Amino acid sequence: MEEQTGSSGSISPETSQPRMFKVPGPLEQVPLPWTWASEQLKEASTYWIATTRPDGRPHSRPVWGAWLDETFYFNTVSQAAQNLATNPAITVHLESGSRVVILEGLAEPVSDPFLVQRLVSLFSQKYHGNMEPNWVSEPFHAVRPHLAFGWLADASGRDGGAYFQGTATRWHFR
Repeated sequence: MEEQTGSSGSISPETSQPRMFKVPGPLEQVPLPWTWASEQLKEASTYWIATTRPDGRPHSRPVWGAWLDETFYFNTVSQAAQNLATNPAITVHLESGSRVVILEGLAEPVSDPFLVQRLVSLFSQKYHGNMEPNWVSEPFHAVRPHLAFGWLADASGRDGGAYFQGTATRWHFR
């Protein structure tokens, strides 16, 4: 399937469902729309990022971030920033285990001063702070997903995984 441009001008990723075990139940497999995942990313307040240290060990931590124009933005000078300087591969996911969205991509530093100002305003509004552009000593990073996964799950586990299996979706961006 080819990418298509949505009515808002955003790119619609190729959608498929991962191959997995079959759970008996009444739910048929129906992929989630990318608009659902995009809305989850926009509404989240805390995100988890996973990077790789230079010696190959994984590093994960929570960050504040923003989903804007089909791109995830965050800022940091922590170990994650050091890791990204040598290996830009990153995974981003939400906190929820029942409304799951996972992004895979490459993190790139944001250098456009107009975009930085836009992000400062967005973060100030989202996190009820008063960020000033000169206060932002931590560089912003942009993550455009190459691959994403999403699903819904019964947090109690009482459905034996049927809800997860029926909604598990893969989005591939080209």
